[in-house]
Amino acid sequence: MIVCIMKRDWTGPHAAAQHGRMPHDHHDHPHALLPPDPALRVKALETILTQKGLIDPAALEEIIDTYQNKIGPQNGARVVARAWSDPEFRAALLADADPVLADLGYYGRQGEHMVVVENTPQQHNMVVCTLCSCYPWPLLGIPPGWYKSDAYRARAVREPRKVLAEFGVTLPPEAAVRVWDSTAEVRYLVLPMRPEGTGGMSEEELAALVTRDSMIGTGLAKVPS
Repeated sequence: MIVCIMKRDWTGPHAAAQHGRMPHDHHDHPHALLPPDPALRVKALETILTQKGLIDPAALEEIIDTYQNKIGPQNGARVVARAWSDPEFRAALLADADPVLADLGYYGRQGEHMVVVENTPQQHNMVVCTLCSCYPWPLLGIPPGWYKSDAYRARAVREPRKVLAEFGVTLPPEAAVRVWDSTAEVRYLVLPMRPEGTGGMSEEELAALVTRDSMIGTGLAKVPS
């Protein structure tokens, strides 16, 4: 999976070489006192900020829980399921997503200027943010680590089919791949193709088939068993 590639690029002497820097002795830097594992570094930083009274751990946990479990990709999945079920909703969503999403309550910071692009047998869409990590938080929750990594941001543009293959997505040769670059001015959501064998399923059942990756374009909707 490409996730492994991302992790490999984050730390260590190889990462320093890739960025044109020679690795230094960790003892030369004060931050060497922090744990080497990124998760432990985050925890150490959180502890320091809490001790200084700059953050409230309870409020921080509530924010994380909201985006991971209450928003997560569930909001986006509901939008996709409704678009699969309601042709008029789908047409309005593709024509001008912002007012449609606002009516559903899916708007706000990191959710402005949304554009929905539809996968078809002729074209597969894939989203990246080459400059930073612009991402539709109100619809998909917290962006995954690989989405923010240098490797994904660079390779998604240069070799999208190879990246998709590493995610387990193999497209037919005749299907074009279009890569959309999210920015602070516009963010994209992929409307994946509805799987076969889902006729008669409710919107709730359909939403369960929609994955976060399928709405970024690095995955496909799940096929019902």
